[in-house]
Amino acid sequence: MGRIDRIAEPWGSRTPYGPGETWPTRVDSYLADGLTEDDVDRWVQSATILHSNGDALDIAVKDERIVGVRGREVDRVNHGRLGPKDLFGWQANHSPDRLTKPLIRRKGKLVETDWDTAMDAVAGRAKELLEEQGPSAISFYTTGQLFLEEYYTLGLIAHGGIGTNHVDGNTRLCTATAAAALKETFACDGQPGSYTDIDHADVIALYGHNMAETQTVLWTRVLDRLAGPNPPKVICVDPRETPVARAATVHLAPRPGTNVMLMNALIHEIIENGWIDREYVEAHTVGFAELEKQMKGYTPELAAEVCDVPAEQIREAARILGQAERLLSTVLQGFYQAHQASAAAVSVNNINVIRGMLGKPGCGILQMNGQPTAENTREAGADGDLPAFRNWENDEHIADLARVWNIDPMQIPHYSPPTHIMQQLRYMEEGSIRFLYVTATNPAVSLPELRRIREILAQDRLFLVVQDIFLSETAQLADVVLPAATWGEKTGTFTNVDRTVHISDKAVEPPGEAKADLDILIDFAHRMGLEDKDGAPLVKWSDAEGAFEGWKECSRGRPCDYTGMSYDKLRGGSGIQWPCNDEHPDGTERIYEDGRFWAHPDYCESYGRDMITGAPVEETEYKAMNPTGRAVLKAAEYIGPHELPSQQYPFQLMTGRTLYHFHTRTKTGRAPQLNAAAPEVWVEMAAGDAADRGFTEGDLLRITTPRGRVEARLRVSGIRPGALFLPFHYGYWDTEDGSQPKKKRDGRAANELTLTDWDPVSKQPIFKTAAAAVERISKAKGQVSAAPTTTGSAPVTGSVPPTTGGDAALAEELVTTGDRR
Repeated sequence: MGRIDRIAEPWGSRTPYGPGETWPTRVDSYLADGLTEDDVDRWVQSATILHSNGDALDIAVKDERIVGVRGREVDRVNHGRLGPKDLFGWQANHSPDRLTKPLIRRKGKLVETDWDTAMDAVAGRAKELLEEQGPSAISFYTTGQLFLEEYYTLGLIAHGGIGTNHVDGNTRLCTATAAAALKETFACDGQPGSYTDIDHADVIALYGHNMAETQTVLWTRVLDRLAGPNPPKVICVDPRETPVARAATVHLAPRPGTNVMLMNALIHEIIENGWIDREYVEAHTVGFAELEKQMKGYTPELAAEVCDVPAEQIREAARILGQAERLLSTVLQGFYQAHQASAAAVSVNNINVIRGMLGKPGCGILQMNGQPTAENTREAGADGDLPAFRNWENDEHIADLARVWNIDPMQIPHYSPPTHIMQQLRYMEEGSIRFLYVTATNPAVSLPELRRIREILAQDRLFLVVQDIFLSETAQLADVVLPAATWGEKTGTFTNVDRTVHISDKAVEPPGEAKADLDILIDFAHRMGLEDKDGAPLVKWSDAEGAFEGWKECSRGRPCDYTGMSYDKLRGGSGIQWPCNDEHPDGTERIYEDGRFWAHPDYCESYGRDMITGAPVEETEYKAMNPTGRAVLKAAEYIGPHELPSQQYPFQLMTGRTLYHFHTRTKTGRAPQLNAAAPEVWVEMAAGDAADRGFTEGDLLRITTPRGRVEARLRVSGIRPGALFLPFHYGYWDTEDGSQPKKKRDGRAANELTLTDWDPVSKQPIFKTAAAAVERISKAKGQVSAAPTTTGSAPVTGSVPPTTGGDAALAEELVTTGDRR
């Protein structure tokens, strides 16, 4: 047992292991106020909800109050380990500014009210608009942080009850491309890889994925492999010198917006050198001949010119990828938030497919999620897709879903693809959408071009409902605010990126009159009078376990089959990977073994899209191309970024995350250790760019794009020349400004600067290539920026004190297979 400052050392101590060995356990824990485990009244099973890794943990409860957490040693995901956000983030539950009563707008101000008044106002306005304009007047925008049961209920209400097609999640901002890429290659969502592939891989390739900061425990697993015998080679594609880049065998740092060019060159080299599994390609894929033809002209020399990456580095990376015996590929926002997001992510799939590296230990793809329950948003239909990966273009799938819900098939909107949030906003501007129900997200900080977003949300003709745990920037603009319970205060399940399902049990009561999101949604459905075709209530459950049982039946026979699970089965041991059914009662570690996919035209979730325009592929076209359901190889020509640097705006601005915060800081900004580690926004610039302008560490800069201005102190970091980086977490709730910057004052939120534009296939907004200018407002005079030194924002010039957490951040570590510290 040891104690370690987990702010200063986010990944904790090393427990080295070799290929094919089991990752050693290390149980991490943190208890507040000097308490010990002997002081804890009870431990309640759960998993973390402040990132997408799905770290299993137990919640410590004393005197009916959460007092800490401990990693679950038996769980397959984390083997007892926890990251900094897991260890310290729970303290936000106790924040004194939690919402405890419903609020309603009266004479321009939000005032406290009772639940009946608030819910009657919500249901009443929704019914009025249904009568006046029909279902298309109503929209829902949810999150990646609710539970599976809540998403499924929301999808049922929206699709089966109200009949609107305007449903989306904030997963559009972080994982829409993951789903799109999987649907393009495998015709269905669902991650081929497993976290245990790290234990076996001899090459791990991370594309636009700063795993060290976004999934700290998964990166700990990689670090332990790197510290053990026969470590894997690591390929990193990232314009910043992140912790992943510093550990990489080859680090490729392309210009923002050139990922497709780089990927095409890598595939060109792999094909040219014959590093492909021709037997696998011929037996299990369609489209190779066209792929080979398309890649012909993408030489490393051409890519070097466009991407500003040396051709020899590209060849070296291709050689490592091409000669790998067990290749694990992972992808995240560096690829997902670009103008050709889906094309770049699909290219990663292409490499594993043509190398025949799927469905075997060490051979997998993880198109990563950005949020803890993003997978459930997609599975359960809360992102607009139909539940259980049903195909909205397949009439048989619609009829089957109508049977499960006991409604008429025509009641389910399937006349066009679901309306993504960027298009919904356009409809709100135009006035056709008049009612927006937001659950557990903060679009007034997280969506691009915030001045426009605020104008849309503040319209008098738009009825805005916000269901949340704090009075966020978005909630401050609402007509009705509904106080919700959060993690630890309600029961439900959620699924991480490698398909592991965890249960999270209620540990304590929510504050005041706050209610579980599921209870609020069921109340809304009842007040709306939503019924099935026999006149019975459409939502037939009254608690989380009932909703889970309903979901199981909806998932029966589909790829994400949960029918072999139950709450009892999920309690006490490890999480379980879907599909879990009679055939696989203990779950399924890897899918797509032996080249068997869910891509048959009668079964698949999607027929795909054109990679340049995003136009849907027709059913007849797909059947002709892929009649037996093989993996689909497709690629796209490289197209330059939509907004290019200019004399006025010479930089390319990227936004992104830091290790210590999540989303818009509504939780992590209220956890003292996390907030102290990264208390204020900063901007990163390369050393050469800073020197050319006479800037030094800590100078106060103004960053400007055609859409707005932000002030931030400079961190001279390892970012590539010509690029800037701003963390997107910082809004206004903890400033004197409230929900937005005061007139004539520069902003703090990165999305004041980003553009209204998106990838044509996934509809994911572009956050990586805004043309920007910088100017100095004032010199540092000895002050440094607040950027952490432990992360991708590590300084490369000047003297900057290291980021530490002190005594308040000391957490316990117990290495149960021998204390190696």
